Amino acid sequence: MLLETDGREFGPIATAAAIAAEVRAHPYDLVLLGNEAADTGDYQVGIRLAHELGWPVATGIKNLSVSSDGVVARREYRGVEEAYSLPLPAVVTVKEGINLPRYPSLPGRLRAKRAAVERSAPAWAAEGLCKQALRVPESTKHQATVLGHGADAVPELVRVLDELGVLS
Repeated sequence: MLLETDGREFGPIATAAAIAAEVRAHPYDLVLLGNEAADTGDYQVGIRLAHELGWPVATGIKNLSVSSDGVVARREYRGVEEAYSLPLPAVVTVKEGINLPRYPSLPGRLRAKRAAVERSAPAWAAEGLCKQALRVPESTKHQATVLGHGADAVPELVRVLDELGVLS
């Protein structure tokens, strides 16, 4: 299924809603998505889609096993492997490297060119989410002081360290 837009920017809410509408119209049991948007770095679409559908979700997955009972999704987090068992239907977001790319043969490429691709054009809707302003709070400024150069700086360094109570 190819969702085609009119070129306007779809945010994570609109993207999840458009995918959810297509999932509801077809008997999908498993929806696989990338973990994050390449252009904005958003991690929201998979989670928003699962919430919209009322399905379980696992994110950041590097290994996936599917059976008639459900899926077992595995990921590594802070050096520890985590495994999640999810019933179907489910939403899973995968990280790069979950599979090895397969390169099609010439006959396979020719068949792919002739294959029919189902297309849908979801309606664009404004989300109401936008960045108004970015303000960096003021902080105290720190400035380094050069105590001297080479061996000439040693007496001043000892004085500062003594003043700080580092020397006994």
